[in-house]
Order: sequence, then C-alpha cells, then structure tokens
Amino acid sequence: MDNTLKQLRDLPAPAKINLFLHITGRRADGYHLIESVFQLIDWQDTIHLSLREDGLISREDMGASAQALPADDLCVRAAQALRSATGCPLGAHIQLEKFIPAQAGMGGGSSDAATCLLGLNRLWNLRQPLSKLEQIGLSLGADVPFFLRGRNAWVSGIGEKIKPLPSGLLPNGQRILVVKPPNGLSTPAIFTHSALKRDTPHAIISVFAENPYGFGRNDLQPVGELIEPQVRQALAMLEQSGLKPRMTGSGSAVFACLPPNFQGKIKSAPQDWQQRVCQTLEAHPLVDWADS
Repeated sequence: MDNTLKQLRDLPAPAKINLFLHITGRRADGYHLIESVFQLIDWQDTIHLSLREDGLISREDMGASAQALPADDLCVRAAQALRSATGCPLGAHIQLEKFIPAQAGMGGGSSDAATCLLGLNRLWNLRQPLSKLEQIGLSLGADVPFFLRGRNAWVSGIGEKIKPLPSGLLPNGQRILVVKPPNGLSTPAIFTHSALKRDTPHAIISVFAENPYGFGRNDLQPVGELIEPQVRQALAMLEQSGLKPRMTGSGSAVFACLPPNFQGKIKSAPQDWQQRVCQTLEAHPLVDWADS
C-alpha cells in the first residue's frame, strides 16, 4: 500500500451543544426518539496520529489536563473498527490531548472518534467515502456521524437522521458560556428515569429558526436536576446573572448565550467548576476531509 504520510498533528475534535433536545417517543426496542439541533463550539480536544507499520493500535494521554481514559476508549475502538472494515494492515499511535469534560453532554468521546476516523482514513491512505465512515461511526455511538459530517444539524430518530441546517440560519461566532460542575451525569440513569417526559410534539424547523437560542427545551433537564443537584446549582447561578441557561445533551454541563455586553465567566462559581466562554462554529475544521 502506498502511504507517504507518517504523522498527522494537531487534529481538532470540537464539542457540541444541544440548542434544544425533545423526546418525541420510544421505540419497541427501548431506544428513545429525539429531535434536537446540534451546534459545534470551539471547546475541543486535540489528536495527533503517528503511523505504526507493525499493525498495533496504541494510545497516549497527553497534557496537564489529561483525563484518565480506559484502554479501549472510543479513539482506540474507532481505529480498530476502521482496520476491521477495510482490512488495513497498518497501525497507529494515537496521542490525545483531552480538554472536553466527560459526562458533560458535549459529545467529547464521539468527536474524538470521528476525528480519529477522518485522520486515519488519510494516514492509512484508505480513501473511504463519508458513507462508509458513517456506518463505522454509528457502530461506535449515535453522535459520531454528526461529527463526521461536520455541519450544524437538525438531528432526529435515535440520532441517526442528520439534516444540515441551511447556511446562515445560526450565527457564526456566537459567544456561549459553558459551565461544567465536577459531578457528571449517567446517560442510562436519565433515559430510564420514570420522570422523563417522552411525548413532546414534533418540532417545526421554521419555528425554531425564529428564535434558535430560545426555542423549546431540553426534556432531559428536569431529570438531570433530580439526579444531580449540581446541575440545578449551575442553572441557578447563570439565571442569577441574568442569563437563560439550559442543560446540553444528557450531561451535567449547562450553557447560555452571552449578550454583547456580558463579560463572560461567573465570578461566584466554585473554583473546581469548569467555565469557558466558547464561540460557535459554522463547520467542523475537518469538514472537507471526509471524502478525500
């Protein structure tokens, strides 16, 4: 196999926020049906890939902010799944600089997996089309295909139906304050909770477009507040600052749009809470890599 690349450095894996998240039903197999808008933000992990000709997949956690990860995290599983699907004999050393917090509802692990698939497709000179990478990604997690497509999107079904939003519908560079308390949230605990609302009517994209950052709600938020008091504390803290926060995804991170005159971080937040003023992205930085 002709392969001229030995390394790919500084590959971004951006996080996402859910501008709203409605549960519209539940399938017979237990999977929940959702409607949501996923928007990319510039809080991101960084991945470095190095070619291994011995066929092995290895991973190294880097940086002062490195988080303890399992040996078979989504990056390793993505690499193994791509090798299995293509019969590629090559290996890779994956260096991961982890900044997106875990159990935050920001899609960090799924984004890492997508970036690994995009990068290894190029490093190994596989030339797999986006449709093939999406099949592999969906086997790893429902959010992975969204990050592979790399466009802000209307997401429905169990997360597999992804419709890119029209250009210009969402402002690029909107400032967003994200606050992540130390405690995380368990996705299974939320989706199996008896208090979860599962019958929200279907949303209409034209209505969403009239007020993208004020539309709907996160149906998981009331359960998140019941399970983890720090979520309620984070929401209250932003509300007291005059913001309109909501939980993102099924994690404990909350976010709010910042008006132009708002300085940013909340001074009253406990020191061990993560805060970041992010900007929204029009597209994933690697959006053009999928079909190359």
